[in-house]
Parts: sequence; C-alpha cells; structure tokens
Amino acid sequence: MKLAVLAVQGAFIEHEKMLEKLGADCIEIRKKEDAEKAFDGLILPGGESTVMGKLIKELDLYNVLKTKIDNGLPVLGTCAGLILLAEKLSNDEQVHFGTLPVTVKRNGYGRQLGSFHTDGHMAGIGRIPMTFIRAPYIESVDPAVDVLARVADKIVAVRYKNQLGASFHPEVTADTRVHEYFLQMVKEINCRAVHSSIEM
Repeated sequence: MKLAVLAVQGAFIEHEKMLEKLGADCIEIRKKEDAEKAFDGLILPGGESTVMGKLIKELDLYNVLKTKIDNGLPVLGTCAGLILLAEKLSNDEQVHFGTLPVTVKRNGYGRQLGSFHTDGHMAGIGRIPMTFIRAPYIESVDPAVDVLARVADKIVAVRYKNQLGASFHPEVTADTRVHEYFLQMVKEINCRAVHSSIEM
C-alpha cells in the first residue's frame, strides 16, 4: 500500500513517520508530477491552510488532487487539511477543495484555547489522545456525514464516503490508531474499487 502526503507546508514529516511505523510506503507530493503518480490514499496535514491552499494552486496540484478525491481516492485531512476539504468555512469566504460537505470554523477555539490536549472518544477506535493546535472545529454537517468524535459538544472528527477529517493532530502523539483506522479505510475502499472493476 502506497500513501501520499501533501508536503508543501505544515506537519507532513510527522505523518510520514507515523505511516512508516505502521509499515506503509510513503511518497511526498511537492509538484504536479508527484500528484499524478499512482497511490492508494492521501493525507492533507495540519499547517497554515491559507498558505497551503495558495501553494496547491501555484504548484498546479489543485486539479489533479481534486479530481482524485472526487473520483474516490481515500483522503485524511487533519486540522488545516480538514479546512482544505471543507465545503464551507463559516468565518472565511475562501473554499479550497470543497469536497467534504461540512461547515468548518477556522481557529475555532480562539487565542485563549489556541492549543490544548485532551482525551476523547472516536467512533470505531475508542478513547484516544487529541492535540489541538490553533484548531478548527466543525459547526455543521450534511446528513450523509458520519460524526465520529466530539469534544465539549463540538464536532472534531467526521467521515464522508472516502474522506476522513479531524480537527486535531493525531500525528503528534505516540498513538497510531487514527492512522490505522485510515489505512483500513484505504484497504476497504480500494478493495471495493477492484471488485467493481472486475464486475464491469
């Protein structure tokens, strides 16, 4: 299994280390030729979403990656990565990929709680450590979106078809279970795609 990590800005190295720990092959996406390669899943890391969105356009990555996500490529977006996926931002007119039918609030916790750590329950995984760094949260979701985790009544993790979004940074803890969950999701989605193509 080969995973790609968007590596133009942000916490991409931490995701790569987590994937390597779990035995997954990993490539970095820095230019269009990288994005055009074959890979089984994509991670959009935390970082500065405005800068990342700008670089995705400038490096001519946008159309290639959006088409792959639209066509069912499994994708995990954490923190800024969640913002890149969101269909709507409640406090910003900028929309990036817009493939995940949720409304996200950027810097949702404000300066006072800009960064904090807690434990929370995530459906399908259990109780996990959650580190929030100037994090967004999800204000509302389309009925088709599965809410996987809440912290203090705020939605912090969701799944919609091939897309997994989290407000927190699973890559900065020693707990590998969010990445294990994503890898399992990648296997299941790609397995279904293979079976569909055989049936056709």
